[in-house]
Amino acid sequence: MEAAAGNPARKRKRRRRGNSGQRHDGPAVQHHEKPALAAQADGGASSSRRNRRKHRGKRGLQGRPLAPGKSIGQPGIAAQPAAIASDPVIARAPTIAKANGHSEPRNDGLNRGGRPPERERRDHAEHPWPDELYAALDLGTNNCRLLIAQPTRPGQFRVVDAFSRIVRLGEGLGASGRLSNEAMDRAVDALRVCAGKLKSREIRRMRLIATEACRQAANGAIFLDRVVAETGLELEIIDRETEARLAVSGCSSLVGRETRSVVLFDIGGGSSEIAVIRIGENRFSRLANHITHWTSLPVGVVTLSERHGGQHVTPESFETMVSEVGGMLARFDCPEIEVAHSGDFHLIGTSGTVTTLAGVHLDLPRYDRRKVDGIWLSDDEVSAMQAKLLSWDFESRAANPCIGPDRADLVLAGCAILEAIRRRWPSPRMRVADRGLREGLLTDMMADDGVWRRHRNRRGQRAR
Repeated sequence: MEAAAGNPARKRKRRRRGNSGQRHDGPAVQHHEKPALAAQADGGASSSRRNRRKHRGKRGLQGRPLAPGKSIGQPGIAAQPAAIASDPVIARAPTIAKANGHSEPRNDGLNRGGRPPERERRDHAEHPWPDELYAALDLGTNNCRLLIAQPTRPGQFRVVDAFSRIVRLGEGLGASGRLSNEAMDRAVDALRVCAGKLKSREIRRMRLIATEACRQAANGAIFLDRVVAETGLELEIIDRETEARLAVSGCSSLVGRETRSVVLFDIGGGSSEIAVIRIGENRFSRLANHITHWTSLPVGVVTLSERHGGQHVTPESFETMVSEVGGMLARFDCPEIEVAHSGDFHLIGTSGTVTTLAGVHLDLPRYDRRKVDGIWLSDDEVSAMQAKLLSWDFESRAANPCIGPDRADLVLAGCAILEAIRRRWPSPRMRVADRGLREGLLTDMMADDGVWRRHRNRRGQRAR
């Protein structure tokens, strides 16, 4: 009997039998007192492990009890509010409880341990700052475009609202040197829509830019004063180098890791920006830092079509436009690009011209950005699409859903600029980008504010 009484296993059994009445009264208290009990009895550590395994289903994270009816003031739960506050998603739980008339925190929609359901955790990881919105507006020679977005994963963002309208601000600018009243009226009407969208949301940071038309026009500054007076929007006129860098920033995600050289071009309404990018072994986080040479041609689809005619284009007049742009490129002092392997070099085009070619190539019943952005076109496919457009008359181009009447007189002028670029930098393939200055503005603002760096830090903290 004495041997049986001194048996450690029987002692542990008697202890468990004696404590059975307390098992549901204060498990969290027992959890914190177990180190002391372990020091008083042999085999306490082994018993503690067994108890943890036995009651694992009754505990949440960090040993917090999940039994209903516990108040915040009880031992073992006092740390729960601090843990909740550290997670922006879970932080809404106490407010919801009060709104529903409950005096204690509810666990509605939360898993064991106060964790949100898998779908909510996934949405939160995707959009960790739902209230931080950024806006970018680009008033060009031909279009007025606006994007409002929120940052998501590092280097990416989600578009919350967007606006785009053809305003032809630079119409007649090449001949008169001034913005016409009709063109300014169209632009102001579009900017009023943009102002309404911006005022309806709480924007953390925005940048509103104007490009070639306002740069060239003698009355560009007067026009921007009118914009402030009638819409409240203050636009800044950016220089051509900034425009080239923004175009590169907006397309950085389309340049693969295996790529070593890229010629990126943005065919605009009044100017065309070209950037030569050379990437070594060490790639910077901002692709624009790899620009080695850049130029801005004082020609775009609007100015070129006005000089040579955009409605009735013959193969001869098309070749004349190509030669004019080719002469401008010949004055661009840039070394030849050495290509060691076939995948090392390619073109990236970001403009209405290349997206139109891609839409026609895909034979889309209506233009779809999701199918166009990022698509690859071979050199032969680009040549075939240009030849097809050149064979169509104005009415046929206007009837195509990817061109429409607004671009029917501009698309061949854009093709002429593209052809001159392809002759200067022959490439077996070209990537199409339905993105540009707005995306570059958003990317730069978010990177400057460090939102993606904070996202990585938060993810690291959750992982720990």
